[in-house]
Amino acid sequence: MTMTQGARANKSGGILERHVETTLRTHDYFQLGCRVPRKQQREFMLNSILLPKHYAKQVYIGSGIYQTDIYVDFFVVGLPGMSSGMIIECKWQESEGSVDEKFPYLNLNIQNSYPAPTIIVIGGEGMRDGSVRWLKERVRDNHNLIGVYSLDRFIAWTGKNL
Repeated sequence: MTMTQGARANKSGGILERHVETTLRTHDYFQLGCRVPRKQQREFMLNSILLPKHYAKQVYIGSGIYQTDIYVDFFVVGLPGMSSGMIIECKWQESEGSVDEKFPYLNLNIQNSYPAPTIIVIGGEGMRDGSVRWLKERVRDNHNLIGVYSLDRFIAWTGKNL
């Protein structure tokens, strides 16, 4: 059975997310909220005292700049100095596509709608020249965007900050 380009992209993006999840688990973060309704997960995460270091996947955080629902890849609680939690978004593009065209939209949502500091983990080699550099430069002027990292740089960051 032949996989479509979209199906391959989703599979590769899922692999990136699993690497991020493995990194969180390596630093003793545990997944919570699996049985909590998606639109209630964030509040559950912030108020949970069961485990001091935890995360959930595909967490509803509110409405974005277009007034549509936003679900983030990871919502992480228990980081030192981040009482509102932290968001991790994963973006994968192996071949030419539209992921990097969505960076301005993502940046504006992070700046105006995300309730917590955010890291973006980038994977693949299909981003247009300059797009990742442009996104990294947004860290300077977006109070909520704390970093844009490749997977290896993200792993290094977690070693110092988790």
